[in-house]
Amino acid sequence: MSKPRINKHLYTAIVLLLSGILYSQAIAQNSEDKDLNMQSPFGVLEFLHWDHPWNSHKYGRKGDLEKAVALMKEAGVGWVRMDFLWSDIEPESGRLELEKYDRIVDLLAKNNIHILGILNYSTDWASSCGKWNCPPADSGIFIKYAETVIRRYKDRIKYWEVWNEPDSNIYWAAQDGLKSYCALLKEVYAAAKKIDPDCKILNGGLANGIASVNHLYDNGAKDYFDILNIHIFESPLDAAAIKRVLAYPKLAHKIMLRNGDAAKKIWVTEIGCPGMGAGIESKNWWMGGNPSEEQQAAWVKEVFTKLIKQETVEKVFWAFFRDCKGHWDNGIDYFGLVRWDFSRKPSFLVYQECFNKWKGGHKDD
Repeated sequence: MSKPRINKHLYTAIVLLLSGILYSQAIAQNSEDKDLNMQSPFGVLEFLHWDHPWNSHKYGRKGDLEKAVALMKEAGVGWVRMDFLWSDIEPESGRLELEKYDRIVDLLAKNNIHILGILNYSTDWASSCGKWNCPPADSGIFIKYAETVIRRYKDRIKYWEVWNEPDSNIYWAAQDGLKSYCALLKEVYAAAKKIDPDCKILNGGLANGIASVNHLYDNGAKDYFDILNIHIFESPLDAAAIKRVLAYPKLAHKIMLRNGDAAKKIWVTEIGCPGMGAGIESKNWWMGGNPSEEQQAAWVKEVFTKLIKQETVEKVFWAFFRDCKGHWDNGIDYFGLVRWDFSRKPSFLVYQECFNKWKGGHKDD
């Protein structure tokens, strides 16, 4: 008995049809993942641009960026907060070097991870004191750098933060109650909106609590940021820590309400603590004793089950995603959800569990 012949044209048509269906499904899934991540409150701070001697070339080895981003995707990270460092991008006046950032942006985009880009710090040749942590001598030069970055990535990055912790003399050496910072923020805001009216601007994450939120409004910055950006650090070794963490956004929102600004959301773009592995010793971080990896994991669970439930808090960024190598020479080097060698800490698994729980509840809604 002869075998039935397959009509080649019919076979080709079926293959093409199935391929088209699979491709359409992949596109739909990709779009769904991207939309879900846009709404996700789960972020991390990570120094993906670090490839310098002063940071032990954190992402200098081939494949390390890809490893980090793959692990972020596995953990459920929807957002990465990262610097677009002026001194990297314009090491000399008029000489632009953006290739490194192009690669990072492309890699995150391929993995449907959104970016909160930080526009900072001073480059030495344009600093008012010759150092990175002083405001620029000429704000107009900083504006040009910011415009260059926003224009280049406006199709893929819609959220920008102006400086980091401008209320701390570590990151803004000339402290004046945020007066000079707010003047710069206003200029960047106006320039950014001209380039991309749909972009959202965040104030530089505030390090010094409610007083700094008041300074922001006292200096007339109300109409020059779209999302209030705060940092919260407490030691999980303190039983009252979570109460203070939850109190800060509530107090901040009262200030926003008093200033007619209650409609804005709050992002906590830094919260974290060390997670020290067994047998590892390091000097204490600034809040005292260094928590163990298990205590860090328990803190991740508290933060991402309680803080994200606050109505006014839209996103929370854990600092950091990956441990550092002797950069701070204390417990801060162990803030990561993964270790320097990319092995997963208990906190990584807890972060992942919290995300999956949120994702399940979100899809049920």
